[in-house]
Amino acid sequence: MGLRPYPCLKQGRTYIPHEMWYVRSCRQRFVPVGTKENGGSYPQKGARRVAIYHCSIKVISRGKGKSAVAAAAYRAGEKITNEFDGMPHDYTHKGGVVHTEILLPDHAPAEYVDRAVLWNEVEKVEKAKNAQLAREIEIALPRELTREQSISLVREYVKRHFVTAGMCADVCLHDTGGGNPHAHIMLTMRPFDERGEWGAKQKKEYILDPQGNKIYDPKKRQYKCKSIPATDWNEQTKAEEWRAAWARLCNQALEQNGHAERIDHRSYERQGIDQIPTVHLGVAASAMEKRGIRTERGDLNREIEVTNQKLRQLKARISKLQNWLKEESENTEPPTLADYIQGILSRKAQTGKSGYSQSLYNLKDAANMLNFLQANNIMDMTGLDEKFKSMIGEQLDIQGKLKPVERRLGTLKKHLEQADIYFKYKGKKPLTEAEQILFTTAKDYLKGVMNGKTTIPTKTWKEEYTKLTAERKTLNQRYLALKEEVKEAEKIRKSVYSILRQEQHPHRKQDMER
Repeated sequence: MGLRPYPCLKQGRTYIPHEMWYVRSCRQRFVPVGTKENGGSYPQKGARRVAIYHCSIKVISRGKGKSAVAAAAYRAGEKITNEFDGMPHDYTHKGGVVHTEILLPDHAPAEYVDRAVLWNEVEKVEKAKNAQLAREIEIALPRELTREQSISLVREYVKRHFVTAGMCADVCLHDTGGGNPHAHIMLTMRPFDERGEWGAKQKKEYILDPQGNKIYDPKKRQYKCKSIPATDWNEQTKAEEWRAAWARLCNQALEQNGHAERIDHRSYERQGIDQIPTVHLGVAASAMEKRGIRTERGDLNREIEVTNQKLRQLKARISKLQNWLKEESENTEPPTLADYIQGILSRKAQTGKSGYSQSLYNLKDAANMLNFLQANNIMDMTGLDEKFKSMIGEQLDIQGKLKPVERRLGTLKKHLEQADIYFKYKGKKPLTEAEQILFTTAKDYLKGVMNGKTTIPTKTWKEEYTKLTAERKTLNQRYLALKEEVKEAEKIRKSVYSILRQEQHPHRKQDMER
């Protein structure tokens, strides 16, 4: 039996009581799947697509100068007036908003399907000057999925993990066609009671003594009590739960639609992957890079990619050497390397057979191997094994030192970038709206990292950045030296195998010469 829709609150909007969600295409920008104007988010023939994981969670707080109405208007590309302060927020010219919808839980008033009504009510019910107005979850959408599949995926995620818990969800999908489709999910932070009214975020509970009696505080002239959250939405475990849930649903959708790509919400370290993570470019830097303008964050990511490639190559080579060592160690009677090589050289020189000239290349390799063993004081397989182990240990040390250095350099770059913005616009009047946003963002960021200090330590940051840059250069130089040692070790391995093959099958080589 079909559901009977309620009368439309506004033209183009439909409210369905059972599902408790409303949908509309954003500013008439919804484009059917398969057209050229579909935003460029779908796999094209011959293109290689890689699933990307991104899920960030933050709180929109009045104490930080933020507004839930302004945030909702920007993400939806609409014009909404904030009744709390009377300020209009017009973002109707914003591009890239391809879909919006609002999902409501049980007991939520039907009029909250109107975005302006919902967030103005939130602004109204939150009285404190530092009130937490909304929680935002920003997620990257798999580029392997079509837009319809992405909408269905986000809707399922929001309904299952937020709406059923009692939150109102404002969902906006963005896709400018630059290969970065993503969704913004704004969530209310106050539960509803059975009458459809806003409930309390927390309740007070009296502190009792061992006998179960309330404890009176004579200084405050009231009984002692503590605050108990009304929901578990702010618990730290929820962030991990929501991030993991998005990864699971994405992987299910990718599998159901025949894609081999998978995502993982865990960090490289938690996954056991020896790789340095890149830094987030951000909107401004990403746009500049696409126009061919190099940025500090882009340069840092390129350096990290080069380092990661070097680490992968070295790890692969060392792994091959380890496998060879394992094979050699399984031999019941391993030969003494120095004696064995010297014996071959002596025997070939004394016999003077026709195969001598053809084996000259192998003998040269054997001589180089002997020089390497003598230079490193390696006289047997055990010594060679220890040499390889020391190379592996040093590789791991370099990797372990590079990771914190790269992370700290990224942090310092961000500190200095925000400090430059802050000093650039400090004292400048008047400021444009965009300049004011940049100045306020930089000021809030610096306030958060200075730990109560009043002076911005720009000089200290620059000195530390210079020091760490030099340290990274030293580590990379040692890496190059280690790389040459690995190449030499690989030559030794090839020489050993070549000599062994020639010693085991001498007649085969003679037959080939005939």
